[in-house]
Amino acid sequence: MIRSIRLGLAFCLSMASLALLPPASTSALAAEASARSMELPAPDKTGGMPLMQALAQRRSTKSGFNGAPLPAQQLSDLLWAAWGVNREDGRRTAPSAMNKQEVQVFVALDNGVWRYEPRHSLTMVLEGDWRAKLGGGSLVLLYAAPTASRWSGMHVGSIYQNVGLFCASAGLGGFVHASNSSALDGTLPLPEGWSVLIVQSVGSLKK
Repeated sequence: MIRSIRLGLAFCLSMASLALLPPASTSALAAEASARSMELPAPDKTGGMPLMQALAQRRSTKSGFNGAPLPAQQLSDLLWAAWGVNREDGRRTAPSAMNKQEVQVFVALDNGVWRYEPRHSLTMVLEGDWRAKLGGGSLVLLYAAPTASRWSGMHVGSIYQNVGLFCASAGLGGFVHASNSSALDGTLPLPEGWSVLIVQSVGSLKK
């Protein structure tokens, strides 16, 4: 009986202490979660350069970047063009074998490295500015896939070609390179057997 009373008092005291926690503690948790996630504007799926003109303009640009960040809408449109959902059944703007969608796209911005999510948002996976280490530009895209899969190269190539056409249409510079693909080995949260196969620098150009 006494033991039951003691347990009851301990429970009441613990609940009372929780009730006395300042509201700021909850706000801090919410702020931290918000800092690690970023909702993107809805992609603009209209307009743009005609396809044949974009193909004529598509090229690799390795210099002349001004380093300015892309506007939020342009970043949103670029990521959707790369690997966004374009059908109600969840299929993407780039093909994948048997629709396995075994690719993760990361984007290195001035404030961290973010993973692109199917719901058209970003989740921070690394803090800090890693762009120079990854090849430079307004942003750097990293394409990760299963290393041993025979389809991974095809999947990644389809995505970076989407980005190349978007850059041509939007007047942005960009180039694909493998020399920096291992720069974040061991630091990105990747599934077992996955690696970054290639990276793509994208940037606003000096006038």
